[in-house]
Amino acid sequence: MIINGVTIDATFAEAFPMRGTRVIITAQNLEWAMNSATAFTGFATSVIACGCEASIERTLEPHETPDGRPGVACLIFAMGGKGLAKQVETRAGQCVLTSPTSALFSGLEMDQEGKEIPLGKNLRFFGDGYQISKMIDGKRYWRIPVMDGEFLTQENTGMRASVGGGNFLILAESQPQALAACEAAIREMKKIPNVIMPFPGGVVRSGSKVGSKYKALNASTNDAFCPTLKGQTKTELSPEVESVMEIVIDGLTEDDINKAMRVGIQAACELGAENGIKRISAGNYGGKLGPFHFHLQEIMA
Repeated sequence: MIINGVTIDATFAEAFPMRGTRVIITAQNLEWAMNSATAFTGFATSVIACGCEASIERTLEPHETPDGRPGVACLIFAMGGKGLAKQVETRAGQCVLTSPTSALFSGLEMDQEGKEIPLGKNLRFFGDGYQISKMIDGKRYWRIPVMDGEFLTQENTGMRASVGGGNFLILAESQPQALAACEAAIREMKKIPNVIMPFPGGVVRSGSKVGSKYKALNASTNDAFCPTLKGQTKTELSPEVESVMEIVIDGLTEDDINKAMRVGIQAACELGAENGIKRISAGNYGGKLGPFHFHLQEIMA
């Protein structure tokens, strides 16, 4: 398959099951909501070392938030429910409870399985006995006294079976061209709800393979796609390709990732071969890593 001179490889991205939730952070203005959300989603690029994958999904207008203030929606994913609950609680306590004027709400209802994890359920103990609760429309909220007034938080948030590790690779003639294609892709992908691209700016240059020659490492550089190693390893790169960058996607459903990959790949291909974009490929491990397989040519058909 070729789109605007760009070859779409006959391969698939391999993804794996995760657990995910959405939280909504509000504040007296968008700047302070964003300050809190940025801290909440920090150091969360990969479960390999961060314990979770998280990012800002989108900003919210006052009419879209539970308390009528500007807000930010964040998605956070982990490999299991216990790990997700711990990450949400720790990050909420250190990055939202501490942030001036902030409030914290669930952005995800329970699914059919009725799964929830604590949001403010345990944070309330910071109130040292002065915290109070209130039920509104069947949902419990906690008011925790803090020095600027009160911190309002919902007790729980919904948790869903989700998908992590959707991806595609952009192969280009130069580093600036690869980055330009990634930037175009990310702009379009951010318009798709229910997904995040957790790496810095949505792009990762250090794509990895499973395993390493060093026993202490579970993952190492994807040498087959490293342009400086063409003469030293079994390369996947043609002579003109001098830069490869990857976009990783986490989503609440398979369909969400399909949509994001489609618009992202299309945006990269619109730059075309005349702008140095040569191929679109994907990272997989022969189907051994995860049960979700996103076939590039099927997505773009």
